[in-house]
Amino acid sequence: NETMAIRTVAALLVLCASALAFAPSHPLHRVAGRQGAERLSPLFLSTADFKNGLNIEFENTPWKIMEFLHVKPGKGSAFVRTKMKNLLTGSTQEKTWRAGESMDAADVNTFEAQYSYDEGENYVFMNSETFEESRVPTKQAEGSSKYFLEGMELKLMEWNGKVIDVIIPPTMTLKVVETEPGIKGNTAQGVTKPATLESGA
Repeated sequence: NETMAIRTVAALLVLCASALAFAPSHPLHRVAGRQGAERLSPLFLSTADFKNGLNIEFENTPWKIMEFLHVKPGKGSAFVRTKMKNLLTGSTQEKTWRAGESMDAADVNTFEAQYSYDEGENYVFMNSETFEESRVPTKQAEGSSKYFLEGMELKLMEWNGKVIDVIIPPTMTLKVVETEPGIKGNTAQGVTKPATLESGA
């Protein structure tokens, strides 16, 4: 019995060590999603985590990293240059961070929605599960709005219960409704020309 107890304790120690080995490097907290869903989100990030599209919280505001560049000068400390988009106003800002500097991750959630219509100052979307309407200011959807089509499935991002960004599918199939005439002498291979898509892009 004593030998069995020793073996059991040893097995438990091995399991604990394995669990620690696979623990995430960032602290995690649970975020309640719509319809009772939950997800895990890191509390803290550093400049080593930067990538295009990363959402961070800076000065109590959610920002998206649009561009970044790690710089290691010959003299002095390394730093990171970034171009960030304010997800509340749609404006952009350039900021320089110290290499290794920490910041909070933006506590955001996403949900499936359909594009309904353009009402002038806002784009109107319908939650695919609850059928509730959400409005996003046109300025916040710049860059993606040119691909909106009625009934189009996409995702909306919210922060503190407010929709702050529109995420379009990575690939889409759209009809070409207009192109400029080809230039005489051009061959079909390797030739490009301006075109207008059914969404207006």
